[in-house]
Parts: sequence; C-alpha cells; structure tokens
Amino acid sequence: MTEGAHDVSLRRGGPGQTSRGEERAQANLARLAILKELLRFIAPYKGRAAGATVALVVAASAFLVVGQGLKQVIDRGFVGDDPSALNHALALLLVVVVVMAVATYVRFYLVSWIGERVIADLRRKVYSHLLTLSPGFYESTRTGEMISRLTADTAMLETVIGTSVSMALRNTLMGLGALVMLAATSWKLTALVLLGVPVVVGPIVLFGRKVRRLSRASQDRVADLGAHIDESLHEIRTVQAYGHEAEDRRRFEERLEAAFAAAQRRIRARALLISAVIVLVMGAIGVILWIGGHDVLAGRLTAGELSAFVFYAAVVAGSAGAISEVIGDLQRGAGAMERLMEILHTEPEIQRPARPVPLPEPPVGRVEMERVTFFYPAKPEHPALYDFTLRVEPGGRLALVGPSGAGKTTVFLLLLRFYDPAAGSIRVDGVDLRAADPAEVRRRFATVPQEPAIFAASVLDNVRYGRPEATDAEVRAACEAAFAAEFIERLPQGYETPLGERGVRLSGGERQRIAIARAILADRPILLLDEATSALDSESERMVQKALDRLMQGRTTLIIAHRLSTVRSVDRIAVLDQGRLVGIGRHEELLRSSPLYARLAELQFGLAPLPPGR
Repeated sequence: MTEGAHDVSLRRGGPGQTSRGEERAQANLARLAILKELLRFIAPYKGRAAGATVALVVAASAFLVVGQGLKQVIDRGFVGDDPSALNHALALLLVVVVVMAVATYVRFYLVSWIGERVIADLRRKVYSHLLTLSPGFYESTRTGEMISRLTADTAMLETVIGTSVSMALRNTLMGLGALVMLAATSWKLTALVLLGVPVVVGPIVLFGRKVRRLSRASQDRVADLGAHIDESLHEIRTVQAYGHEAEDRRRFEERLEAAFAAAQRRIRARALLISAVIVLVMGAIGVILWIGGHDVLAGRLTAGELSAFVFYAAVVAGSAGAISEVIGDLQRGAGAMERLMEILHTEPEIQRPARPVPLPEPPVGRVEMERVTFFYPAKPEHPALYDFTLRVEPGGRLALVGPSGAGKTTVFLLLLRFYDPAAGSIRVDGVDLRAADPAEVRRRFATVPQEPAIFAASVLDNVRYGRPEATDAEVRAACEAAFAAEFIERLPQGYETPLGERGVRLSGGERQRIAIARAILADRPILLLDEATSALDSESERMVQKALDRLMQGRTTLIIAHRLSTVRSVDRIAVLDQGRLVGIGRHEELLRSSPLYARLAELQFGLAPLPPGR
C-alpha cells in the first residue's frame, strides 16, 4: 500500500460486480491477515503465552471438577446420609478451589503482562513507522486521527489481548469441557444441549459481523473527534482572538454527536446479541431441567447427577453468554488492529535504496539541481517547479526571491528529499539524491525556518535536538554563538527552563535564536534559511542577523529572502516565478536585467529599477 492510497481499507472488496461469496472470502482473508499480524507481535513472548495457556487449562479443569465434587456431596453426603463422606468431599472441593485460584492468578498475571508488552511493542512500531512517512502522507491525513489510532485503538487492543482473548479461550475451554462432562452424565440430555448450540451460535455469528462493522465506524468517528480537539487546542490563541469559541464548540458537538450515534448503533447491536443469547440459553436450560427432573423421579438419574448436569449446563450457558459479550470486544479489537495495520502497510514514498551510494567524506557542500520538474501530489496538474536548474558552489551564498507560490520553499523540500522530482536530477556533493540514503542526505543540511519548531522541553533539550549526543558545554557554546545565552540566563531555571508547547514562553526573536543555536550545534555543511528576520522588530532582527552571519561562515547557504539586507549580503540571487528560474545574478545586475526582480525591489524596498547599462 502506498501513501497515496493509505486510506484504502484492508476490508475493501473489488468492483461492484463482486459476488457475496467473494466478498466473504476477502473478508475472511482480511481477518486472517489481521490475526497473523497480531500473532507476530505475540510470538516473542511465546514462553509466557505457553505458561498462561497451561494455567488457563488448569484453572478451567479445576472449575469443571467442582461439578463432580457437587455430585459427590449430594449423592454420598446428603442422600447417602454419610457425614464422613460429606467431609471428605468438601475437603477435596476446597483443594480444587485453591488450585483453581492459584492457576487463575498465574493466568491473569501472564496474560495481562503479555497484553501490556505487546501493545508497547505495537505502539513503538507504529510510531517509528509514522516518523518514516514523508510529508506527502500528512498532506492528506490529519495528525489528530493518527494520534487517535496510536492511543485509542491500541488501548482497545490492550483490553482485547489482556482480557477479552483470555476470557474467550477460558469460556471456550470450559464450555467444551462441560459438554464432555454432560455426555458422561446423560447422553439424552447432552443431545438436547447440542441441538440448542446452533440456535445460540447463529445469532453470535450474524450479529458479530454487524458489531465489527459498527465498531470500525465508531472508531473512525472518535478519530474525527480527536483530530478536531488537536487542531482547536493547538491554535487556541487564534480561536480566542477571532472569538471562534462558539463555532468550534458547535463543530465539536457535531462530531461528538456523530461519535455518540455510531457508538449507540454498536451498543444496540451488541445488546441485542447478548439478550438473544440469554433468552436462548436460559430457555434451553429450563427445558433440560424439566426433562432431567422427570428422569430423577423415574429413577433414571440420581439427584447428584442431575445437580452436576445442571452445573455443567450452566457452565455451557455461561460460557456461551460470556463469549457473546466478548465477541463484541474481539470485533472492536479487529477493527482497531485493522486501522493500525493500514498505517504499518503504508509504504514511504521516499525509501532508502537497496545499495545506497555514500556521500563523500569530508562533506564538500556543493548543491546542483538540473532541469528539475516537480508536482505536489495534491496538485498533479500544476508544476511547482518546471525545468529548473540551479548550482551552488561550496561555501556559496544564494538567495531565492520571488512572489508567493513561485517555488522557493519547494526547492528546500526537494533538497531535503521530502519529495522526489518527476523529472531531472538533484545532486549533493556530486551524488544523485535518489541513489543516496535519505537519512545521510539530511545529515548534510541544517535548517532555520521562518517559524522555528520549539518543543515542550528545556532549552538544553531543544538545542540538543540538532545533535542529541552533544554535551551541556557544547550546547552552551552554541547558544553563546547564537547570541542566545543572555536571554536564556534570565529564564527562571536557565538552560533547564521548560519552554512550553511550541515555545510559548519565548518571543519571536528568542525562538529564532534557539533555532540558530540548534543549527550551529548540528554543524552541517549546507544551511537552509527561510529568512528568519522578516517578522521581527529592529532590535530582534539585529541580534538574529548577527547570529545568522556567524552561522553562515564556512557553509553553503541557501536563503529564502524577503529583505534587502539579506539579498545584498549574498553572492547571487535566483529569481523564481511560477516554478521557473527567470533570473540569476547580483542585486545590481538583476535590477537592470530582471523586470520581476526590479518590481519586487520597488514594491518591497521602494527602489526604482536601474536603467540598462548603468
């Protein structure tokens, strides 16, 4: 499954002409695939699973023995009027109960441990896979939905693995064992029980399929709810600034009611399933009691045998009822696992070659783009870059200018290999990016975006993001080089101060200097700047510009430029318009040779174009 088709369900059938039989076969194959995936996560803990299975068998067997103990108590103790036999039977019954309790403890502990461990492994794998998916995937996927799958769906699976599966196996084993004991007691009554089994199993199968479909729909609506919460709370300042609380509340309530309606349909189907099973099972027990009672009166059964038979019949009925309840959880778990598998089966568009070409060491810092054409997946008919050629020599400084949508940011995204071009080639230090390991390519670049990413962590952790193994001393040196040490030392806890979500405790200029310190610490040969000073006041701009000048020393630098001070300090300026390179040169040259650059300079900087030849 590719990223472009990541929303395709594993259960989806073929064309509209597909027969019902083929659809059922495809659904069965999908269920088998989900089961295989789940077993793959359980396999590393097969020793504990085996221990839990043994404990389950012991506990279920001990419970079934209770029925025989009940028979002995009644026939030998009460009916036989033998106090010693009664004492002996009760003592054995107590031993059986103790064995059952110990086995139940072992089973519960091991099964719960496996559930917690498997879900931790699954969350780790899903999260790791999400980090490998390229930006194209997130263009068409809401972050809140992914969070819901990683939390709510895995929590559902945790319940299934740690509780529901164990209950299903326990009740299945007890039900089958009870049927064997029923047969040993009375073939005639057992035949009546077996005749009732299809009547009980039929509704379970019929409603189980419906519960699974409704469970999937319910989980999708919960994911919509999570996505809305994520968006509104992340942008709470904008929500409140525009007085949008009432509208966001209304939209939240719409999604909430949709989630409730989906859950209500699922609950109604599950409640109908449980009530139908109860009526059928208890009705069957009533018939058995009536027939068995007549057999006792006729002397064909003893009172103890009838009591044991009723006990085992109740076990069969209870097992069927419990399975009918658990089946809903299992179906919900199958839906949750299916949604998680959709993520894991989504393959990144940008993948590491089987035999990547290594980039030269030490790094050179040369960047080349040759006749590159690129389309964003969301806009396949409009090229973001067309026949674009650019070359930056090691240590060179190049500014990219142009109107909004000209393709400046696209150049950065292609250099970082978040996307591959439809045509042409991109090379770093002479190696085509398609032939190199994407992780190795990205280690050649340091970025300082216009809106820097600041995490809800300390200053040390935020700066160390550029090189996780860096020492505290190296982090402090990078902050001093970025002219950030002064304001950091004024923070309540200095370098240990948490910066809040998205750096809410810092000003715009302070966030920029943290991002510059991160890039300095990373110490990479090529620097990508989405001009960091365009939205700052004069004093903040001066400090950030000083930090940038120090950062750019000895590095190949590409800058998305908005200010005259930036374009005048670079070696060359590339003018982009509608994805094409329409001019390249120095500031004074372009004022004469490029009408677009001259117009931009006049609009942004108040400069009149220079006459040709001047």
